[in-house]
Formats: sequence, structure tokens, C-alpha cells
Amino acid sequence: MGQQVADYVLGRIREWGVHRVYGYPGDGINGMLGAFDRAKGDPEFIQTRHEEMAAFMACGHAKFTGEVGCCTATSGPGAIHLLNGLYDAKLDHQPVVAVVGQQKRMAQGTHYQQEVALEHLFADVSEYCQICMDPGQVRHVIDRAFKTALTMRGVATIILPEDIQEAEAQPSPPKSHGSVFSSVGWSQPRVLPNKDELRKAADVLNEGNKVAMLVGQGAANAEAEVIEAAELLGAGVTKALLGREVVSDELPFVTGPIGLLGSKASDDMIMNCDTLFMIGSSFPYGEWLPDEGSCKGVEIDIDGRMIGIRYPMDAHLVGDAKETLKELIPLLHRKEDRSWREGIEENVRTWNTVLDKRAGQNFEGKVNPQAVAHEVSPLLPDGAILTADSGSATNWWARHVKLRDGMRASLSGTLATMGPGVPYAIAARFAYPERPVIAFVGDGAFQMNGMNEMITVKRYADRMSGSAPLIFCVFNNQDLNQVTWEQRAMGGDPKYPGSQYIPDFPYARYAELVGLKGIHCDDPKKVTEAWQQALTSDRPVVLEFVVDNEIAPIPPHIMKDQAKKAVKAGIKDPERTGIAAKGFRQKLTDVYENLPGRKHD
Repeated sequence: MGQQVADYVLGRIREWGVHRVYGYPGDGINGMLGAFDRAKGDPEFIQTRHEEMAAFMACGHAKFTGEVGCCTATSGPGAIHLLNGLYDAKLDHQPVVAVVGQQKRMAQGTHYQQEVALEHLFADVSEYCQICMDPGQVRHVIDRAFKTALTMRGVATIILPEDIQEAEAQPSPPKSHGSVFSSVGWSQPRVLPNKDELRKAADVLNEGNKVAMLVGQGAANAEAEVIEAAELLGAGVTKALLGREVVSDELPFVTGPIGLLGSKASDDMIMNCDTLFMIGSSFPYGEWLPDEGSCKGVEIDIDGRMIGIRYPMDAHLVGDAKETLKELIPLLHRKEDRSWREGIEENVRTWNTVLDKRAGQNFEGKVNPQAVAHEVSPLLPDGAILTADSGSATNWWARHVKLRDGMRASLSGTLATMGPGVPYAIAARFAYPERPVIAFVGDGAFQMNGMNEMITVKRYADRMSGSAPLIFCVFNNQDLNQVTWEQRAMGGDPKYPGSQYIPDFPYARYAELVGLKGIHCDDPKKVTEAWQQALTSDRPVVLEFVVDNEIAPIPPHIMKDQAKKAVKAGIKDPERTGIAAKGFRQKLTDVYENLPGRKHD
């Protein structure tokens, strides 16, 4: 017998640039596992502890490299486990190809063991989903999966029945009616709006006196153009969380994040602008955008389906952010009145002072979670890659960690699922073994699935260790804290310990048990020392901070309805005394720093 289909599949995806496939074994992909063995590491099979984590790692690989991420799973339960990670890729527009097993063709339709209608299961998450029913079909299915994932920036799923995996490959199908002959290859198109719309956009931006720019991950390759446009327009720049790495936080007109997790400087700019300029972002929260009709709008987005659906726009520029800005910038006039920009920069300085004071507050000897993020920010090595999970720790990661040029950062932006912080970091370390990688994870997410992946880190210790640090920073507060605060502010209910309390666990000791370095810190005075110890470790670190769970993630402005519900919840809340005292002290920093006459260097 000649080459098996499974061997051909791995050879073909290698031609597409895939050298690492994340997955977990099962008999539904036995043919693929044999092929991985024969492939001798190219592509390499990376064994995760769970298929969901394999899909997260494939998504993380795509986010940090710009390449197609690839994952694999067995039929039935293994395939089902992939879904959450694949939805993360779908909603954050990342190219991922999933290769999943299926029962033999002759067993399908018989209610066979582990038989699931995979083409239906993956229909919604996939831009392309195809089951291979003939060896001659495999070549064009693989090629179309990759072309679709790259073109649509989404998920493509290839389903391989067991007997197809083990059948003799047909690299070139017979020259007959119905045969298709495909090729490996794809190129990034140059997508530009028409010149009339560019002119219209320039007129709107030139007429505006108070321009606010909101950038997302779609502007990731347009840093220089975003900065040049902001300088010409005298604008400030706020960033959606997926756009954190687009421009450096060291620039004085960059106001930081927007929204519930955002900065007061961003909120003041957005709420007082007369022109909103959105670039590569689908930031969905209308309550944090200008009131409808209060300002004009211009938007750049490569996806025409997404343009003008968050705020009514006056100019709709469907195109690549970098290329469109290159065409737009020569049409912009430099604004001579810089008072709007000067006010934004003053607000940024004020906000940074507020953050410094909030992080410096300590209560009853407990570690302030804001200090964990705030104190590491100036210590971060150049080129660091930062990941975050979903939870209250994300607030502090978004607000207090300042990104410099060359740093990378991501999280589950649109799905906002728990669980990807750790696997994103692992994928980043595989892709960039020489770069520092730090994950910020709440204890809820770490207990959910992050702890198991420390075993994966141990398994690949030779790849995970080295001169560049790999740190998993765990915020231990024994509370599903973000949801607790949402219960108070959105539901008007007190904290319900039955759902919100999670058991304490010795995370640092667990790290030592699996052969990693564990660092435990419960002393507010030793936060910086703990970070310095972690950053100089020659092996992966679980850095555990026991933090105060009563520090509220205070939004930039408090909505009246949420304030009423929070007061109602606070009357019966088991932590009402601490919340009230700490919340007052936190908010007092805002009031003091915004008093008339205060100056900020």
C-alpha cells in the first residue's frame, strides 16, 4: 500500500505552513496519530490536557503569529470539546483549521458509538465545514479549508472518517468528470474604499474640532498610520481590549481602554467629542459610545457587514486599515488649535495619578489586586507577550498594565469566555521561545481548566523553560469576582456565596508538585519582590497573589440604574462593610485628582 490519506493530510497542511497541531488523542483519529509519528515532528503533535485547550492554543497561535492555527480531536466527545475554543476564534476573527475524526463511513447513520452529526455540530462555528467521503476529495478540502480560514478570518473544519484516514492517498484524483485539482497558496488582498467615500471621510474629519479615535485589532498593522492620523487631527486614541497592542500606552494622547473596564480619560474623550473615528473595531457597548446624533462619525473596517452597526456613521470606509489610512492621510488637514489634544493629555495624566493612588491603597493587610498589575508594569521586559483571562483580574490587566512598543497582548475579546489565558500563553511560548510570556488569570479560571495545563507545561518543560520568563499570575480571592460584582450592579442582588465562593487552593505549592516554580505572596509590601523573583526564574512560574475580593472595579462613570441596584444589593450583602469603605476610598481618588487647580506632571 502507498501513502495513507492521514500522511497526505499532514504533508499538505505542512505545505500550508503548519508545523504544530494542538490536540488530544482518541481512536477516531488513530490514523492521524500514526501519521504524526511518521512525520517525525513536522508537523508536531502537541498533547494538551483537553481538546478545548487545544482549540484555545490554535486560536492563540493565530492571534500572536498571524498564521493559521491548527487543532485536532477524535470523533464524538473530543470533537464536541473543541467548540468553545473554536467559537473564541470565530468571534475574534482568527484563522483556525480543525481536523476531526469520525466513525467509518459504513457505520454512519446507525446510531453507532460516538457517532455525532459533526457537519451539523460545526456548521455555525465554521466558515467552511466538509466531511471527506473519498480519498480523491481530501486535497481540495484541505486547500479550501485553509483558503477560507485566511480569507474569512475564521474557522474551517475538516472531518475525516476513520477508514478514509487509513485509505490509500490520491494526491492527484483521476482526470474525470467531478474531479477537482486545487493548489496551495493564498495572498493578502489590498482592499480599499472608493475615492468618493475617502473624500467624504476626510471632509468630516477635517471639519471636526474634537476628534476621538477608537481602534481595535483590525488596526494591528497600522500603528504608524494611526499615530500620524491622530497627530494631524489633534485626536486622542482609545483602544478596545483586542486593540491594546496597536499603539503604545506611553504616547501621551493614548487614553487607554474604553468601556466598563476602561479609563476615565477615554470616557471623557468619547462623551465630549464632536467626531468619532473608529478603526478596525466592533466595540459593541453603545452605552460607552456618544449619544446618537451628538457627533459625526467615520469608520474603517475591512468587513462591510460590520461597518456602521455600532454608531451611525457619515462615512463608511470598507477597506484594510493600514492601506485605507495611507490613502486618507494626504487628504487630512493638520488642526492648528491643539486645545482638545492638550485637554486629553491632561486627562491622561490625571487618570494615571488616580491609578497610582488606587493601586497604593491597602486594606486590612490584604494585597490590593490593582497593585499586582500596577507594580509589574514598569518591570515588564521588552517584547513581552501578555495574555488575560475573563474575570475581575481583566479589569486590572486592562487599566494598570501599560504596553510599550513591541509588546503583544490578547484575551478572549468577543466571546469573553473563561479559560483561554493559560493556553494562549502556552501557544505564545511555543511560537516565540525567546520572548517573555505572562498570563493574568483569576482563581476561577485557573481552577476551571488552567491548572491542568500546568501538566502540559511540565511535559514540554524543555520548550517552556529558558532565559525568557513564562509566568502564570493567579489572583487568589476565593470568589468568582466579576460575576459577583455584576450580580450587585446589574441584578441588584447581594453576593450569593452558594454560587460565588470557590475553595482556596495552594496554587504555588501545586506548581512545585508538578515541577514548576511556585511563588506565594500575601503581603502587600512584597508584591514587587514577588514579581522580580518570578521574572528572573529559569523555569515556568505559578505566581500566586492572595488578593482582596472587596475592591470594586469602578467604571469610568456610574450609570444611574446600576448605582441604584448596587445600593439595593449592598443593604444585604455579606461583604457590605468592606465594600462601602473601600469603594469610598477608591472613588475619593477620582474626586481629589479632579479638583480645580490640580496639576499633574
